[in-house]
Amino acid sequence: MMKHVHNSRELSAGADGRFYDPGVRAAMAAFAPDGDTLALEAAAALRSATQAVDRLRALGAGGRGLSTGGLDVLVRLAAADEEGLTVGELARSGGVSSRNVTGLVDTLEGDGLVQRVRDTADRRSVRVVVTDDGRAWLTSFREPTRRAMAAVFRGFTPEDLTAFRHLCLRLVDNQRLLEEHLAGRPAAPPTP
Repeated sequence: MMKHVHNSRELSAGADGRFYDPGVRAAMAAFAPDGDTLALEAAAALRSATQAVDRLRALGAGGRGLSTGGLDVLVRLAAADEEGLTVGELARSGGVSSRNVTGLVDTLEGDGLVQRVRDTADRRSVRVVVTDDGRAWLTSFREPTRRAMAAVFRGFTPEDLTAFRHLCLRLVDNQRLLEEHLAGRPAAPPTP
């Protein structure tokens, strides 16, 4: 049953006309003795949506071997100034560990899409910059990505997309606050 939690293709519409996944609802009932599966279903739907977007990104990569993490690093570097970013800056901006980013940078550097350079202001520090090949890769990736996102969000109004973005980022912020609380740190409010 659990293998179907995030891969169900059988959606239903409730009395309110909104989609739900009967397989997810049934699987999540075991975790909700009071029968309230709504938050669990929402989390499963978010995971399914994330996986769907990631599958499209992989298709858009055209078998070029870039993982989602590698693509995120490449995009962040392309948006940075010509001095690039340190591994620590990339990790913080992506919300992942420096160790994870180091592996991604190793792979991207091996593919010739980024390179490590000495920091001109601090010779002990290394920065990562996108190469011309990396920029060319992103250019070839841009239009297929735009078309794929237009197809995925077909029928969504600008208001829908704004609300969706807002709700996803509220979830991210709630997770951050919870993590800080569990770590015993005072939670800082989100930056406006």
